[in-house]
Amino acid sequence: MAGSATFDDHPSKLLKVGKGFSLDSLDPGSTPGYDGDKADGEELLEELDGKLAQLQEQLFAESLYGGTKRLLLILQAMDTAGKGGIVTHVMGTMNPHGVQLKSFKAPTPEEKSYDFLWRIEREVPAAGMVGVFDRSHYEDVLIHRVHRWASPEELERRYRAINEFEARQAGAGTKIVKVMLHISSDEQKDRLLARLDDPAKQWKYSSGDLKERAFWPDYMDAYQKAIDKTNTDLVPWHVVPANKKWYARIAVQQLLLEALDGMDLQWPVPDLDLDMERELVKRS
Repeated sequence: MAGSATFDDHPSKLLKVGKGFSLDSLDPGSTPGYDGDKADGEELLEELDGKLAQLQEQLFAESLYGGTKRLLLILQAMDTAGKGGIVTHVMGTMNPHGVQLKSFKAPTPEEKSYDFLWRIEREVPAAGMVGVFDRSHYEDVLIHRVHRWASPEELERRYRAINEFEARQAGAGTKIVKVMLHISSDEQKDRLLARLDDPAKQWKYSSGDLKERAFWPDYMDAYQKAIDKTNTDLVPWHVVPANKKWYARIAVQQLLLEALDGMDLQWPVPDLDLDMERELVKRS
């Protein structure tokens, strides 16, 4: 029966990268912490939309009364892994006025004239906001490692800079949820073919996707290295198996719910004489 399955408690612990983690050992088609099927998962996602929206509204409301908390979801993945679906089906339930979405493309000439984190720091969410990075500063240690655009020494500097940047953000009140959506090479091939077969999705296809696909083993190695170097107690990585899109969506939703629940959000109490205001409204 749809809706009968539930996600295990504390998904952040379940999906969090631990000591000795190996990307190769994680089955991209698995559904850790969830024993339901697609219909169950889609129903669970819908059932929890309201709770996620309420928590986001509380976060926003607190900021209007001096609150400094904010949430940043960092999404990293290979092409076709489902980042856009997360934005649409998970973040889409939130009030758009409280969401800051940034999709980082290739840096502009101006951005290249600064250190790689310059453009990132300009996009961190304001107090009360939920920020989403569709790709992020990790591109500068992934594609640059794969194509050897940066020296080993520079890559090491960037790993350290990323850890320092994320620690600063956490210290300033930003809860960072860092997610890699993990799909298999075969699943990516199927999704690329599906794009070519669907007139409504052909615009998403780029020959560049195929060129980068040829470097799949190198990207997996780069992801492993990035995870090893930047998985910290303060801002850990979560790796979500993503061959099943419906599972990836409920897993990310669960991570966001747990993060927002952990902020101890409260509705602000306005400094109003409520009885008097009710009378004024009645007389208006």
